[in-house]
Amino acid sequence: MNRGGFAVVSGLLVLTCLTACSATVAGTATWPGATLERVLLTEQDFPAGVHYDRLTDDSTQPDGAGGPPPMISQPPGCANALTNVIAKSAERGPGSALSYSVSFDGARVVMTALSWQLDLEGLAATAGRCERFEAFFDSQSDGIPMTTTRLRTERPDALVYEQTMDLSGAKSSVFFAFENVGRMAVFGIAFSTPVPAIAVKGSLPQTFLDISGKQAERLPVG
Repeated sequence: MNRGGFAVVSGLLVLTCLTACSATVAGTATWPGATLERVLLTEQDFPAGVHYDRLTDDSTQPDGAGGPPPMISQPPGCANALTNVIAKSAERGPGSALSYSVSFDGARVVMTALSWQLDLEGLAATAGRCERFEAFFDSQSDGIPMTTTRLRTERPDALVYEQTMDLSGAKSSVFFAFENVGRMAVFGIAFSTPVPAIAVKGSLPQTFLDISGKQAERLPVG
């Protein structure tokens, strides 16, 4: 497969993660949105020149609506396994989650603060099951080797993973972070995006670890 195909696969994987991880659905709010507003990092928490955007979702639509379907994988379900774990334990409705994106030259990070806790045991078990798997465009295509590797961090209760795709020797990684703090949680995703127009440089995984750790520190412990 050529580099054009590589770019398509990267885009599909990132878009699948973003749509599945950040969407909310209609329902009764289980936590005041004002609580999340108070703890969410804002543009003022980042260096001047970084592109900061609050993300919004149509709460009338189900998770992942409008996004691409998950890729086929072997073992089955590994292409979107982590997002499926989140979806199973998610609390729905306005005010249950707030998201934002932060863009540097070299890294884009999407963070979500939650009014409920993540199933960290389920996420760890799923990451272990999908430590090595293959993803497929369709049932007739060749498999694309994927690995899911846990990264060591200074926050012992956080789960941080690097998921790497190897397409004919060309490797590309997406990073995930999950952490419960008190009654709340935070999760994020990051991927490499060279944008020379942005003056502030970012590097992965360090920029991602810095932001995810800073966001987790804002959550109340009680």
